[in-house]
Amino acid sequence: MSVLDVRAVRKAFGDHVVLDGIDLDIAKHEVVVLIGASGSGKSTLLRTINLIERVDDGQILLNGDDLTDPSIDQDSARSRIGVVFQHFNLFPHLRVIDNVTLAARKVHGMPKAEAYARGTELLEQLGLGAKAREFPDRLSGGQQQRVAIVRAVMTDPELLLLDEITSALDPQLVGEVLDLVRVLRDRGSTMLMATHEMSFAREVADRIVFMKGGKIVEQGTPAQIFDAPQKPETIAFLERERRGGAL
Repeated sequence: MSVLDVRAVRKAFGDHVVLDGIDLDIAKHEVVVLIGASGSGKSTLLRTINLIERVDDGQILLNGDDLTDPSIDQDSARSRIGVVFQHFNLFPHLRVIDNVTLAARKVHGMPKAEAYARGTELLEQLGLGAKAREFPDRLSGGQQQRVAIVRAVMTDPELLLLDEITSALDPQLVGEVLDLVRVLRDRGSTMLMATHEMSFAREVADRIVFMKGGKIVEQGTPAQIFDAPQKPETIAFLERERRGGAL
């Protein structure tokens, strides 16, 4: 059974179809990276998986449970998924350790002492131990985004969604965030990530999915997509990325 199984998902905003019959499955420990131009549907797909947007048609299954069932407890379903967006969304009045442990304590009912112990251990493992008692405004943008990622993995989510997590960062801070994603991949996290970082996508992904106009145009291994794309739309997109210096 796949961790994530997206079946014929459709989503429109008025007359504008944003997702047009998306089929996608992700196996346990697999890292799948979505690429495509802005407006291709990448972020909307992630938002439907996390139930921020409701699909108009189709199904989304998380380890066999239908997230599109109207009777599902949405809060419970969301608690099984870790999400990191391009903006950090840390609580400015809470120290790093409290930001990291808040959901574990308030949503998952983890005892405070246990949450603090696990949060501290994760921060130390991921190079942020010295920042545990700092407030977010004392951290760089890259450090804040890394804290947001630690918060997302604090409860061992079944699936981790990463949506353009470096796009709000200065270029010199991108590397430290991507290093953390490499660590999570090596730890066996199941991830679906949208990114414009083509070289990073090539390095970290098990599978690349190219989207255009709300459809999956082509997918395959990084070597298949970047070195031998088959579809004209994929070839044109990658050529633009090469001209822009992204590849």
